[in-house]
Amino acid sequence: MSVLESAQALAFVLLVVFLAYISVILVPFLRRKPDPEGAPGSFAWHVFIPCRDEETVIGHTLEKLRGQFPEAHVWVVDDASDDNTARIVQDASEADPLIHLARRFRPMARTGKGDALNTAYRALDSWLPSETDRASVIVLVLDADGLMAGNAFRQAAGPLAFGDPEVGAAQTAVWMSNVDDPSLKTATGLARVKQGFARYLILMQDMEFRTTIAAMQSLRRHTLTVGLGGNGQFTRLSALDTIARTSGQPWHGALLEDYELAIHVMLSGYKTVYMHDTHVAQEALPGLRRLVTQRTRWCHGGMQCSSYLGRIFDSPYFSNIGAIESSYFLVQPFIQMLGLVLWPTLFVSMVAQGSLTMGGFQAWLAASWFIIPLIVVTGIAPFALWGPVYRLQAAPDRNWAVGILWGVGYWLYMYQNYVSVLRATYRLVTGRHGWAKTRRNNENDAQLLAKEA
Repeated sequence: MSVLESAQALAFVLLVVFLAYISVILVPFLRRKPDPEGAPGSFAWHVFIPCRDEETVIGHTLEKLRGQFPEAHVWVVDDASDDNTARIVQDASEADPLIHLARRFRPMARTGKGDALNTAYRALDSWLPSETDRASVIVLVLDADGLMAGNAFRQAAGPLAFGDPEVGAAQTAVWMSNVDDPSLKTATGLARVKQGFARYLILMQDMEFRTTIAAMQSLRRHTLTVGLGGNGQFTRLSALDTIARTSGQPWHGALLEDYELAIHVMLSGYKTVYMHDTHVAQEALPGLRRLVTQRTRWCHGGMQCSSYLGRIFDSPYFSNIGAIESSYFLVQPFIQMLGLVLWPTLFVSMVAQGSLTMGGFQAWLAASWFIIPLIVVTGIAPFALWGPVYRLQAAPDRNWAVGILWGVGYWLYMYQNYVSVLRATYRLVTGRHGWAKTRRNNENDAQLLAKEA
């Protein structure tokens, strides 16, 4: 078999696997039913919020959170902020005894979100009475801009979540809070085009989380391999204790510390579950540069977590199908890197073959007409189909044509993943493991105004 034939065979296998995966995640997502709720009073609730230069959002988040969930203690970790984050939280803690401030200082600070969360874990551990039933203590990890849905604790207390003593962690759905940001609809001229692109990026991120990622998580409910996100993540304190006893501390050094925690929860014998009927709202990024920086970190972290594949397949707590699902997710960045070489090579070889065909390139195109619909079916439709699904789930008042247009936009949006995986691979190969914080939108706007002044 020639090199070209081998490449074609590999491409066929990858396409079949990819299309099968899309089908497998789509069906359970469309057929899912609402989850029952439980009684939050059966548990003690503690919220961890890691903060680094979050003065633009933390005050509002604390006010909203304490208003929604007055029974919850809030533990804010200030990770050596250069702004007024610590002072805002300190003032709030003096007025509200259920708000606690833990501080990290240089040179031991700013070493990653996982280290900040470990600080919160140790603070809570020291604060809790020794006789506490730690299996009934639930920890929620929330970003500084995260806003929880009002039913979050009821869903987390439900029989399919922490009402089941075998459940160690649960992840909520994620929505974007600024999809209808009115400030992005005011400009004229060239600035209007820029704002239109920002609205497009925000919409695509909301679509991504509420369809593709939600569908992946719906499948993982069946394979018992639900991944955790860094926002809206619930964990049973006794599960964190188990990880700390066996691995030194609950959170570890991967840039994707949330998914790494999910792996440790499952390796410890606990279940992870997905709660689609509640959500956390967070800011979508309206700029391509910040988006690619964020996704590079996520991709890099996923590649780091691939080191757990051996332990996953050896673990008695992972089923065969669960190990396969986890491995597919963890090797996805490497498959994308392979695709960056494979797909252009096949395209160039087909064009070259057409140029050498008897009758010229036009004759080859006439004989190979099926390539265009094949590209549509295998390269565009698996991404574009999420547009109509999103319209159905999130905007049923819009017509189907809008859903199809959104789907095409989503297909184009997904190409940013190739840029991210290239950058992540470079960072992995060169040994760069620094954690780059994504600036908040208000913070970024303030910097732009300062430059203009």
